[in-house]
Amino acid sequence: MNFVAIDFETANSKRNSACSVAVVEVKDGKIFDSYYALIKPPRMEFNYTNIQIHGITPNDVRDKPTFAAIWRDLKPCLDNKIVIAHNASFDMSVLKGCINEYQLEPPKFQHFCTVSIARKVWPQLEDHKLGTLGQYFNIDFNHHNALDDARTCAAIALLAGKELKVTNFTQLAHKIELPIKIFKL
Repeated sequence: MNFVAIDFETANSKRNSACSVAVVEVKDGKIFDSYYALIKPPRMEFNYTNIQIHGITPNDVRDKPTFAAIWRDLKPCLDNKIVIAHNASFDMSVLKGCINEYQLEPPKFQHFCTVSIARKVWPQLEDHKLGTLGQYFNIDFNHHNALDDARTCAAIALLAGKELKVTNFTQLAHKIELPIKIFKL
């Protein structure tokens, strides 16, 4: 299994307001590397509810780089990879919002959602939220910390592969009839 898991946290409901990002790379079925950054959003408008969820405040990111400034480090983590996220539609929309905000060159990759994977592999669960899956698999993590969420997302994909006895992500997607999605702006 070779893929990367990504997770964003946002300052508010606008998809260009990323305030943190993490990418966890899995090589040969093991966590190989990780990337984490706090991000200064284009406008320092933080929603109280978002702060309550992830704990990141305007003071935490005031002197941090913008998304455009971290893009040269982040883009290679995604280019030509299989990228997964828990509730991928959210994370892909944040990535698109940030790329569009700064008019950056988009990466090329395929992406999959671990919520969809979990629904197919463990349909008996009450729900397929990251917290529920973490509890079910006894994964101790700080939910809504982007790095912990990305690690947990990666663990879920690895557990699904093990459950279905597959050796790569293409086999996993094929076995559960999950369509390949291409990242597009």
